[in-house]
Amino acid sequence: MFQDPFSSLDPRLTVERALGEVLRVHGLAGRDRRPERVNRLLEMVALAPRFAARYPHELSGGQAQRVAIARALAVEPRILVLDEPTSALDVSVRAEVMNLLLRLQEELGLAFVFISHDLGMVRHISDDIQVMYLGQVVEAGPFDGVLDNALHPYTRALAAAVPVPDPVLEAERRENEPESAPALLAEPESGCPYHPRCPLAEQICLEIDPALVVLAPGHLAACHVAARSAGVQPEDAASMW
Repeated sequence: MFQDPFSSLDPRLTVERALGEVLRVHGLAGRDRRPERVNRLLEMVALAPRFAARYPHELSGGQAQRVAIARALAVEPRILVLDEPTSALDVSVRAEVMNLLLRLQEELGLAFVFISHDLGMVRHISDDIQVMYLGQVVEAGPFDGVLDNALHPYTRALAAAVPVPDPVLEAERRENEPESAPALLAEPESGCPYHPRCPLAEQICLEIDPALVVLAPGHLAACHVAARSAGVQPEDAASMW
């Protein structure tokens, strides 16, 4: 599933043709059975059969994303890759789409690879999390451990960027935040990729790229400072990787 359903759906195809094309290409239904399968797919995403005759421009954002979900489900997958599936939707519609995805996950036994910058949405849908910076995984583990007990400075910065719905607490938190350098346009030539922005960076961070190692049960992080705090030495970290 792509981020923007309107850019991923062919504007020249009706919903029925868009879903039927998937069934035809993958040999999942003959011509006579396709209308029935299309209606079944629309039913799975809570859309009435009348939507089969509509074009993408005749759909709302939430309806178009439901069609995109139905198209992804047409191939009967076991794993769905969801790339920012709610970022292009209104806040009120996001909850509906996420609840739909969770229901389908339970009913169909699906696994999701959910890609998002929305930590609230990640917390709502995820069992395990991997935090990436410049294309590298810097922290991984159960969602509660990673989000509530972050070990890597970048994960902490992400969590700190989420506004607190209390102006007094938000102001206090901002005052106590360590300052970090602005983002660079390119990855540093050596060392930890986050070291130019990291308030905890040390000399070793500029020279050696830390390995992703276990620092707590089921909880991994790629950080020299966090590893030392957990009692893991650099030579041990390399062997653990």
